[in-house]
Amino acid sequence: MTLEDRGYSFQNPGGGKHSFTTVDYVLFALTLAVSASIGFYYAWADRRKKNIKEFLMAGGNMSPIPVALSLLASFMSAITLLGTPGEMYNYTTMYWWIGLSYFFVVFGAAHVFLPVFYNLKVTSAYEYLEHRFSKGVRTAGSMTFSIQMLLYMALVLYAPSLALNAVTGFTLWGSVISVGLVCTLYTSIGGMKAVLITDSFQVIIMFTGLIAILIKGSIEVGGFGEAWQLAYDSGRVYFDDFSPDPAVRHSVWSLVIGGAFTWVAIYGVNQAQVQRCCTVPTLKQAQIALWLNFPGLCFILYLCCLIGMVVFGLYSHCDPFLYKSIKSSDQLLPLFVMDVLGSLPGFPGLFVASLFSGALSTVSSGLNSLSAVVLQDVVKSYFVPDLSEEKATLVSKILVFVFGIICLGLTYIASLLGGVLQAALSLFGMIGGPLLGLFILGMMFPWSNKWGAYTGLLSGLVFMFWIGVGAQIHKPNIPKSPVYTTDCIWNITNNVSTTAMPTTTPMFNASIAAADDSDPLQRLYDLSYMWYSATAVLTVCCVGLIVSFITGPTRAADLDPKLICPLFDILFPYLPEKIKKPMRFGVNHKGARHIPASDSEAPLKKSSTNKLNTFSSTDSLDKTNGDLNTFGKSNGEINCTFEDENDKPKTNGANNIPPSYDEVLESETIPAVVINDAEHMTKL
Repeated sequence: MTLEDRGYSFQNPGGGKHSFTTVDYVLFALTLAVSASIGFYYAWADRRKKNIKEFLMAGGNMSPIPVALSLLASFMSAITLLGTPGEMYNYTTMYWWIGLSYFFVVFGAAHVFLPVFYNLKVTSAYEYLEHRFSKGVRTAGSMTFSIQMLLYMALVLYAPSLALNAVTGFTLWGSVISVGLVCTLYTSIGGMKAVLITDSFQVIIMFTGLIAILIKGSIEVGGFGEAWQLAYDSGRVYFDDFSPDPAVRHSVWSLVIGGAFTWVAIYGVNQAQVQRCCTVPTLKQAQIALWLNFPGLCFILYLCCLIGMVVFGLYSHCDPFLYKSIKSSDQLLPLFVMDVLGSLPGFPGLFVASLFSGALSTVSSGLNSLSAVVLQDVVKSYFVPDLSEEKATLVSKILVFVFGIICLGLTYIASLLGGVLQAALSLFGMIGGPLLGLFILGMMFPWSNKWGAYTGLLSGLVFMFWIGVGAQIHKPNIPKSPVYTTDCIWNITNNVSTTAMPTTTPMFNASIAAADDSDPLQRLYDLSYMWYSATAVLTVCCVGLIVSFITGPTRAADLDPKLICPLFDILFPYLPEKIKKPMRFGVNHKGARHIPASDSEAPLKKSSTNKLNTFSSTDSLDKTNGDLNTFGKSNGEINCTFEDENDKPKTNGANNIPPSYDEVLESETIPAVVINDAEHMTKL
């Protein structure tokens, strides 16, 4: 079969849309039905387990495999599936470099941030902020996260529906409402277990759809090698932009370093990811689940990149934008699918199922995490602190439903955010970046206090929104790779010259073609969106530390070591103790994270982990003076005995984090402690 008689969109002067068949709609409906049935199954199976740990944390006994798949699905959504091929078509292969950043992201999430959250046994990641700073900082962080997730979910839900509607006539609001309602339904009734299992199912659908598109697309263009050669000839194969200029949209540095900050804000401190990691029984299993994400992230990324190269191979001689087949980059992949798979019944439906599986997994994860945050950080924290387990579970289900309806209402705002990939990453940079900065300020800088946290977070948000909004108003001129129209079949309805010509010059990844010298702030607005998160972190930490030192820094020795991450011990574990000790900045990490005490430090002696019903003479509770004789941790994180009053770490207020009475009753192995607090002494 020759190219001329295959009926591609650029060979159709009438410009009619491809239509879906009954089989395609059935496949789409089956995807929704399977997802909903999983929710109903777990709602029935766990109908007698009416406790909040089961609903929000899946009982804390999940296997690392479904957790890893859920982590992968949560933010590798329809945004990635639509945006990455468009990036390859419009620009260059520089975006491939972001895959390297995933290694640093997973390392940071698994070994820097996760141990802090896991060992505190938090349901909401923002509980950490109350322990470290204050209740108000916790509320500020959780509300910032809520706004971010609502906007992101609306974008994820609306973008694929709009793209499919524009290219195929697939019902716009029908798909938005059906996907949104089904997702809200199975998340609200099935809880975290339903989310984890449906995410796993949806990842498999995503992989299947992407592989089918790549194989069939490569066949259509004469093999992947031919597609790569066409991209190379057009200047799209370009990997060596090492420019340090932060205005360069995609350079090696912005993608590897800036990308690491962008994605660690998602994998390291985002409630949706932290909550999933805490559903497995041990910290080691949670770290395994995160590391399993690394090959998965790279696989989806590079599948989408390869598909983008094949897409250009098909349209290398007739640009669908100039031909007016599509109006935005988000519609490019749906058009390609209909061109190469439209004649095969069921394959377009498989693509739709794959695309909306990405949307379903992201929205369900977001709804579940929003429910956890609002329940823990608002309802229990301010209104009903003694909410029973059954009522807390009911409130969580209601919150999921309410946030699902709000998400549907916000889909209109999502239509105003432009290209989905850059819009999503910009959103994470502008909102997720300051949140990451807040956690880094607390975990890495022991001198920071609550006033530094307040001003740092506010400064970061204001500064990043200033840059982000300014960039939308004063858009930098980013040249695109050349496109051609030599094979387009025109008629009188196409208001474009039939002259075959490139529409842009191959300037590769050049930053600004002609900056506006009359505006001194233009250079600020030209900042690459990949640097947004790193810029936000720098702003929050600098402002936060300055304000903290002005208002009175926190004494490092007063902090509970569980709240501070010994970064240099993690990064350089084999350095001599005399080098590592000053890098702990005075925080007493003795016995924590397997950091041994040095000879110059206060004498410590190890004590064995204690069971609930086993106490030795050294485990006694000295009620006369409230001394802390033994503090043990069942996972081996903190396990030491203080022999002298001066050896005890000093605490102040919220920084003292003893196990609660409920934790004592629920855990199989507990720390044997004495708490210098009359209320806790009475309970114990």
